[in-house]
Amino acid sequence: MKRKIYSSIILGLLAIGMVSAQAQNQECMTNLSIYFEHYKVKNYDAAYEPWKMVYETCPSINKANFTAGRKILTHKIKNSSGAEKTSYVQDYVKLLDDGTKFFPKSNPHAKNIVDKVLMLRDNGMISEDEIYNQLDAAFKADRKNFKNPRGLYLYFSTLVDLNMAGKKDLQEVFDVYDAVQGKIEEENQKMIGLVQKLLPKEEAKTLSAKEKRQLKAARVNSESYGKIADSIDAKLGQLADCDNLIPLYQKNFDAKKGDIKWVKSAVSRLYTKECTDDPMFEKLFTEQLKLDPSADAYFYSGVLKDKSGNTNGAIADYNKAIELEADPKRKAEILYKIATKMNRLGRKGQARSYARKALQADPSMGKAHLIIAAQYAKSANQCGKTTFEKRAIYWKAAEEARKAARVNPALKSRVARTVANYMAKAPTKTMIFNEGMAGKSVTFDCWVGGSVKVPNL
Repeated sequence: MKRKIYSSIILGLLAIGMVSAQAQNQECMTNLSIYFEHYKVKNYDAAYEPWKMVYETCPSINKANFTAGRKILTHKIKNSSGAEKTSYVQDYVKLLDDGTKFFPKSNPHAKNIVDKVLMLRDNGMISEDEIYNQLDAAFKADRKNFKNPRGLYLYFSTLVDLNMAGKKDLQEVFDVYDAVQGKIEEENQKMIGLVQKLLPKEEAKTLSAKEKRQLKAARVNSESYGKIADSIDAKLGQLADCDNLIPLYQKNFDAKKGDIKWVKSAVSRLYTKECTDDPMFEKLFTEQLKLDPSADAYFYSGVLKDKSGNTNGAIADYNKAIELEADPKRKAEILYKIATKMNRLGRKGQARSYARKALQADPSMGKAHLIIAAQYAKSANQCGKTTFEKRAIYWKAAEEARKAARVNPALKSRVARTVANYMAKAPTKTMIFNEGMAGKSVTFDCWVGGSVKVPNL
């Protein structure tokens, strides 16, 4: 009898609970509809109260609680101050944590940590140590979703500041630099891939509306990654000069010489910073050759032979490096390094030849176009008899430089500065008028070859 009574009570409570849940759910659905209408027209103040009711009562009822909630709370933060603002920031942080809890696929761990840290930093509610610790943990735990350009810059720049304050050592700075720049390149390659895929359609004017949006977004994102990469290089600044690098590698050599990743990174950085005259470069390169006699190793062998005056031996090693590398993108990188080496040595024709080979291996390698453009610009006094003809080479250089941003939008800012520099040196409108050359072509009978069309007035 007691069992029947207990069963009846339990069933009754369950029935009450179900009715209560249905009523609560209905109220949530009603408020969801109300706040979303306000949200769509960006009336975030009107959306706040109904959104808050739904978020606090039925957080998992709809993903909109978190996507809309971010913008609603960001608006409230922006338009408040003092304790009220602090409270909204805390609500925003909680919202991000709940987003990962209820909808992890839409709110991945690293993305939310970055957003949280950025919000706290923008409002002066987090220390430098905590910024770095949280971003470092997020990058290592969920590198895949650590894509925010601003977050990537903050991660590295905070580390540099901590190093300058004596809290972090220089090796950690270089390790994180390599990791962050690698991630930026990885994400940018995705954008470049989409640009490369859609360029033929753009040229043929057959892009759909969706593809136009995709192409625009890819170019904007790629440009953002390019700017962040430049900013990170600037932040690293003098920390990566020979005076810092050589002692660091001397100090760590015995402990690290068996670590191929460390050795390759050290050799690459010394080469990039033109520290190849120091014996440490050869010492590290010799270790790389022992550990991994790969394409990169033969390239650096060529560098050393070039320095000793053994030009033929250097070219043989460069060609061996190209022969050994099967991956097109890595082959393009080696060819580009050889082109830059030829550029430094003033071998213009060879620099262009290797840069063009790099573009054949990887058409998205915009920086190879910049190497060619630089060689053209350096040839002004060799390509023409008159001042007008000599200065016309800068149009050719600008034309080549523009191709770099077309295939790799990350280079857009750099290309804009480069082109502006070349155009400032090209013939002026007055010169074009006085020479009667508007709309005509100038042919180059020097090593550059080809021609360029003179702009119309």
